[in-house]
Amino acid sequence: MATETIPMKAKDYKSTIPPTWCPGCGDYGVLNAVLKAFADLKIDINNTALVSGIGCSSRFPYFVKTYGMHTAHGRVLPVATGLKLARPDLEVIAFGGDGDGFSIGGGHVPHVVRKNTDLTYILMDNSIYGLTKGQCSPTSEQGMVTSTTPYGSPDNPVNPLAFCLTYGATYVAQGYSSKPKVVQELVTEAIKHRGFSFVNIISPCPTFNKINTFESYKDKVEPIPEDHDTTDLNAALAIALKAKEGKVPAGLLYQVKTPTLVDRLNEIRQKAGGSDDYDINRIIDAYRA
Repeated sequence: MATETIPMKAKDYKSTIPPTWCPGCGDYGVLNAVLKAFADLKIDINNTALVSGIGCSSRFPYFVKTYGMHTAHGRVLPVATGLKLARPDLEVIAFGGDGDGFSIGGGHVPHVVRKNTDLTYILMDNSIYGLTKGQCSPTSEQGMVTSTTPYGSPDNPVNPLAFCLTYGATYVAQGYSSKPKVVQELVTEAIKHRGFSFVNIISPCPTFNKINTFESYKDKVEPIPEDHDTTDLNAALAIALKAKEGKVPAGLLYQVKTPTLVDRLNEIRQKAGGSDDYDINRIIDAYRA
């Protein structure tokens, strides 16, 4: 990972664009935690790209002094994957929400996960569509009354942690925006991890979700036991499924080291007699004609 010559403080990573979230939004805590993680890692803003989809949380790239891409709804992971494959030297970090990531974008998650693409995916989960004024989302509780489910949601909610674990993510963690220090530590380790890192952050929406509030999470959030074996997939799944008991585990669930997508592609290139030394500009020039 490339670093800046002069270390930057967390505040130095802020852009000149002020956050436009509602007062009290959990995403403010996530932003502050990410900026502190960047400072801890001495992230080089010239070698880092933030990619997002659509939604309140997907405004994230505007507020940070790195390269940023605000893409289409649900397409954050395909774009981030393409960027990482074209420029493996870049630090690529994807941002989104539960609707963007597990509704219209849900079909992309399994494939990016199972390929172990070397990028970090930070998802802010508020169990509602905030940007479009309060519709039911994939993580909304069954029976939840919203503008699109006036008689209560008939669907079981998606479990983002179990979803990513099942498809083979090599780093899975969960934080809570009201505990930014824990979020900072999880994000720091996620970025350092080689492979697909998924950090689900419970980030309440005070405007449109009056059920999953900061007050409601007081007795639900519980730290993952210190003796938890983070290399044990079955143990990690058991913790992820605590959501069925109304619990919100916070901490690192799972981490293992396996070859990344780029590693495997390089192996194929070598078997085919190719070289790792290729000029991306030459490839781009071939399409200019």
